[in-house]
Amino acid sequence: MVEIPTRKVFEDAYAGEAPWDIGKPQKDFVTVAGQIGGTVLDAGCGTGENALFFAERGCKVTGIDFLAEPIERAKAKAAKRGVVVDFRTADATALRDWNERFDNVIDCGLFHVFSDEDRKRYVAGLAHVLKPGGRLFFMCFSDAEPGEVGPRRVSKSEIEAAFSEGWRVESITPSAFAINPNFQGANQFSAGGPKAWFVVVRRG
Repeated sequence: MVEIPTRKVFEDAYAGEAPWDIGKPQKDFVTVAGQIGGTVLDAGCGTGENALFFAERGCKVTGIDFLAEPIERAKAKAAKRGVVVDFRTADATALRDWNERFDNVIDCGLFHVFSDEDRKRYVAGLAHVLKPGGRLFFMCFSDAEPGEVGPRRVSKSEIEAAFSEGWRVESITPSAFAINPNFQGANQFSAGGPKAWFVVVRRG
């Protein structure tokens, strides 16, 4: 049975050196930056590096996280850098309640934290907030990453199944997460960082 992380797991992570808090955007999002414009929702934005990166490129960005602590840190970064991002504490599994629509959604490390049922709610919510033809760019743990440390592993077939109705999967590319070098458990992952998928899907 897959163990789903609790709120306390994330609260404890932010009390120390969170492994995903690397102080810059993940390289895969930098690589596709030219494909992302207009309005952007960063689902599970953490302390905001990816959101801030796209805002600095001229996008109108909304960043959400279910914890207040990373959102407060993200707001402080935005103020210090003079960048405008709408950072909010919000539940990404409740996007079907939103009235706003976005040209793109980015997700760096959120998709893999959900239970099967929450994943379905999340994907349904993404379909609701993405404009027709809009794209979701996301990065998640891959089943190629050995061991059980960290979040649940996701297979290519699971990704394809999650987006089989009303979506078109454009690409699923092997990648790896950069992790915080100060994270004490860094050596528990593959050399070069935990193996990941970088995925692009288009809303029908």
